[in-house]
Amino acid sequence: MSDYMSAIGRRAKNATKYMNRLGQIEKNEGLRAVAEALREQGSFLMSENEKDVQAAQTAGMSEALVDRLRLTKDRIAGMAEGLDQIAGLDDPVGEMISMKTRPNGLRIGTRRVPLGVIGIIYESRPNVTADAFGLCFKTSNVTVLRGGSDAIHSNQAIVKVIRETLKGQDLPEDAVILVEDTSRAVVSDMMKLHGLIDVLIPRGGAGLIASVVANSTVPVIETGTGNCHVYVDEYADLGMAVDIIENAKTQRLGVCNACESLVIHEKVADEVIPMIYDRLRKKSVEVRGDEQAVRIQDGILAATEEDWSTEYLDSIISVKVVSSIEEAIDHINRNNTGHSEAIITENYDHALQFQDEIDAAAVYVNASTRFTDGFEFGFGAEIGISTQKLHARGPMGLLALTTTKYVIFGNGQIRK
Repeated sequence: MSDYMSAIGRRAKNATKYMNRLGQIEKNEGLRAVAEALREQGSFLMSENEKDVQAAQTAGMSEALVDRLRLTKDRIAGMAEGLDQIAGLDDPVGEMISMKTRPNGLRIGTRRVPLGVIGIIYESRPNVTADAFGLCFKTSNVTVLRGGSDAIHSNQAIVKVIRETLKGQDLPEDAVILVEDTSRAVVSDMMKLHGLIDVLIPRGGAGLIASVVANSTVPVIETGTGNCHVYVDEYADLGMAVDIIENAKTQRLGVCNACESLVIHEKVADEVIPMIYDRLRKKSVEVRGDEQAVRIQDGILAATEEDWSTEYLDSIISVKVVSSIEEAIDHINRNNTGHSEAIITENYDHALQFQDEIDAAAVYVNASTRFTDGFEFGFGAEIGISTQKLHARGPMGLLALTTTKYVIFGNGQIRK
């Protein structure tokens, strides 16, 4: 264990006692002050971000991943707006969920409390830095952030603005700590800080998440890679289907809620596959399909078995033709990552069957998978999209960053 990470862990743990003393007004004023500082420091943030963007382009990073990395005026404004929204949300910390009186007179209640120190290991997307700080700060948690080396200048700049603003508001700077050493050895050390970090949340590709889950001694909340599907049912409005698929796939390529896989009922395949293909080709999306899809449309490339379970994060999509909704559900559950799945149908029974039987954090009827997002769900922001079943699932907002404790009031009771 390196002295570097141990020292960060001790600083974070020490900061929790100060965070626990903050009231709602102090936290909300702090969040709004940071939001305004991000707006005011936009030029500085973009200048530092440009160093990362240029390095990524020089290294040959795909444009979709460069897009995830880039900060623009609009994205900085979005980060700030996210903090303002979080400030306007109800603070769950301290909420009494229940209170019951036992026959012996003891009053036993359940209260929401912070998790403590939340470590987040993530790749690219420097907006995660501000979102993670905001959600953790609102819930009185301390956050230790370890971003990827490709976004180091961006993350340093954002955290610098946050910490300076907190200091100016007489709030604990160590509410957010950036791990500035981007070596893999430091990540390994971070995963071993049991007792100093209370929970780890990895955000990134499948390899990162699998490594953290396999090697961490700190409890982990898995956030999802997204092999998201859209199933076009035999009872679908085909025009709606094409519009939704175009949005789900091309509105933004390098995100976990983008559609990567299509499943088409054979009764509408001859008609809708050419429609989908033409629309996607206008956006330069490569289409890979099974034998039936290849037969229906010239230009579709033959898919391999690996394609059905691949999160491309690129201008590629797979197409599978099925003979029933049951086959569609089986195919999706076999190949999905538990993130977001959608059915396009006008059949009420099929819609309910799909929602009941699909195993995923978010299941849509006649809507794009791109809505699986903390902002869109009304959380103000999200710490990640959990694809596991404990302790949170789906977009993780404020409630997901709390736990509970029992509080018991007596008047002299002793156990006999």
